[in-house]
Amino acid sequence: MRALVISGGGSKGAFAGGVAQYLIENKRLNYDIFIGTSTGSLLVSHLALNKIQEIKEVYTSVNQDSIFSICPFTIKRKKGVETVGINHFSVLRNIMRGSKTFGESYHLKELILKNFSEEDFNKLKSRSIDVVITVANLSINQVEYKSIKDFEYEEFCEWIWISCNYTPFMSLVKKNGCEYADGGLGSMVPIEEAIKRGATTVDAIILQTETTTFNRMPSLNSFSLLTNMFAFMLDRIESQNIRIGKFVATNQNAIINFYYTPTVLTTNSLIFDKDKMNQWWQSGFNFAKFKDDETSQLETD
Repeated sequence: MRALVISGGGSKGAFAGGVAQYLIENKRLNYDIFIGTSTGSLLVSHLALNKIQEIKEVYTSVNQDSIFSICPFTIKRKKGVETVGINHFSVLRNIMRGSKTFGESYHLKELILKNFSEEDFNKLKSRSIDVVITVANLSINQVEYKSIKDFEYEEFCEWIWISCNYTPFMSLVKKNGCEYADGGLGSMVPIEEAIKRGATTVDAIILQTETTTFNRMPSLNSFSLLTNMFAFMLDRIESQNIRIGKFVATNQNAIINFYYTPTVLTTNSLIFDKDKMNQWWQSGFNFAKFKDDETSQLETD
């Protein structure tokens, strides 16, 4: 069995889409399992349906308004550098409404329902392919994996949305008596879960460089400090997931093919710039092709 695993990474998911497009359309790989975390969960259903152009259109046309119903950020661009500030009015209004988060992401939920139809869901559910979404259950400190086989349309779409909710900047969801948030808070790269579900070969797209190549910019305000702290924690979680995945693969005689980003795409993946995301999609495709050509050349030599 072959699995495609896509890590979390916000707007950097566009790069993952380009890599997946090459693997599916050009390399003609067939996957039995698709597992996504956060932005990866937005991709996997369309990839499993081979609706690559449709999801590419989504990733290369969204902006902040497409994601946030209440955006806690202000974004200023000066000399090509993006600076994130606090949208004090939106944050205070949200807190006064009794919200537990600084922002809300209900527009993203609407976007998911609009672009992943019930017909698509039923078609996918009827196949032998398994599509799995990663979420974090904050109430019981557990990572949970939600298979398309176990839910109906609207509930599965809600799990996709929950997997992407990067709290406290996006919505916190209470469901079945528990509070749920972004799956990346517990499992950024669910390689271990793919192998547990029977995968013997895993193609893992990691939306981070293989080695640390930069130091983060100094925090300018409380929000940039929070984003830097969360980025640090998620990087540590990601590294741990990869180490555990390699360990499990060794013991189960499974093969992992890693696709890291060759360069740093962005230092703030909550900024959704459609022009950059369009470039990242093409970069992902070109990188996967380059890696494939390089591997073929080594095998020939």
